Amino acid sequence: MAVAIQAKSRKRRSSPKLTVHKPHGVLHPRVQKVGPERFGIVSVDCAKAQSKWMLCDFYGRVLQSPTLLPHTQGHFASAATLLREAMAQHGLRDVIVAVERTGNYHLPVKRALAASGFEIRIVHPFATKQFRQPANPGVKTDDNDLAAIFRAAVNGFGLTELALDDVSRELQLLARHRRDLVEKRSALYCQMRERLEAVLPGYAACFENLWANEANLEIARRFASPTAIREAGVKGLARVLKEAKHRFLMPTLERIVAWAALAPTPDPLAAIQHRLWLDLDVDRLAKTARIQALERDLARLLVQTPYVLLLSHPGINVVSAAELAGEMGPISNYASHRGITGRAGLYPSRYQSDAVDLANGELIRCANRSLRAILMLISSNLIKCNAHFRGLASLWQKHGHGPKWCRVAVASRFSRIAYQIVAGRQVFRHPSCRERDYILDKLLAFHKEHGTPPDQILLDLQAASAQVPPQEHAAEAAPLQARLVTTRRGRRAGPQPIGDLLLVVLARLGVGALQSDSRDQDPS
Repeated sequence: MAVAIQAKSRKRRSSPKLTVHKPHGVLHPRVQKVGPERFGIVSVDCAKAQSKWMLCDFYGRVLQSPTLLPHTQGHFASAATLLREAMAQHGLRDVIVAVERTGNYHLPVKRALAASGFEIRIVHPFATKQFRQPANPGVKTDDNDLAAIFRAAVNGFGLTELALDDVSRELQLLARHRRDLVEKRSALYCQMRERLEAVLPGYAACFENLWANEANLEIARRFASPTAIREAGVKGLARVLKEAKHRFLMPTLERIVAWAALAPTPDPLAAIQHRLWLDLDVDRLAKTARIQALERDLARLLVQTPYVLLLSHPGINVVSAAELAGEMGPISNYASHRGITGRAGLYPSRYQSDAVDLANGELIRCANRSLRAILMLISSNLIKCNAHFRGLASLWQKHGHGPKWCRVAVASRFSRIAYQIVAGRQVFRHPSCRERDYILDKLLAFHKEHGTPPDQILLDLQAASAQVPPQEHAAEAAPLQARLVTTRRGRRAGPQPIGDLLLVVLARLGVGALQSDSRDQDPS
């Protein structure tokens, strides 16, 4: 018996309509609605202390000649009033304000005119330059720039910008400030190591990472020469570290004393070098404290966004997720993961002319460099800490791809994964990983490492649990229950034991209290 098999009809994606305008800069539907002579474009060329603006209709007829605009509240209000009067005089029904992006100088004008009710479009300086050079080659003036800004806006290069919410903006500012402090601290590390080599030559080579343990640096603070270390011996070093309440291993102290016995002669001005090293160390400790405080603030803000779900991805920590959340902004601003890679410029440049087609050039230069930087940093971390991506990178390198290509490929794949997690409000699932990381457990470990006050830990855990999908509450509770058992058995004393916090969070997750016997309970 013949069986008729009907082929399933596949829904084809509609191909995007071809247009020469930027999608966020299209004006023609609005111009057609009111008419070109009733549509006005305000061009604003911004500078540090004052700007210049001009009003034209869509045809380019000047309705308000170039006018200076000092950056004061009164002049902003006067400009808005003058603009409304010009609109009424010439019968304009629709108006946009095209502001050239000029560092941060354009922001006061943008905020003032937006507060007055005008729609703001942003023109990139590249667009201004390209529209100015054909008309006025070799002549750059403010009036010529205003005309170029107008031509750019008419041709679809006055772009709308999706605003960041308060949490995303605060995340962005704090993350960038933290990154700046980290770079300055890295410079301090280099300076301190140079001074230390003059005082204790060869001391830093005794450790895999000199900065990983404060005990290593405490010895350098207390002893200004290899002779002093040699005279103190292992017992003297141990006594000093115990007084400073630093953890240490006896084999490490033995290795230090053995180095001191063979150390070369230090710098003749070792005493001065040591004093300078101590000054740099004070600066390092201050920067480290500020960095940790900023990281606690980043965690507090991260848990208020769905980006906290990225912690379920193995290899992603709190700081990386917070920096990505700050640079990306609300996930609703992206239609797909291609919006992320496109904004970050994670695709090759292309040069095609006639039969010549160089399709795989370097990464494009015009991109959001801050977003690209954090994506590339995350890709480096994943290659180092995530077994799946480490294996992929190794395989790609065997096929002849360089490290940079591998990092870009990992960043592109992670962008797709991140979009699915954040936009889909789901935790990480991947066939290459046997299990995901647990968000609340990772967040709790972060706060314990940073010495966060218990009340803030509780608030962050509760806020994060609200972002976790309900079907994942039981899985998130499992590692917390294990920590609670350990805490009860350990009978750790404190003004607010971590077990009390975990009980509150477990109740928030809808998990009942643990059924533990009397031996596991703290009698206090």
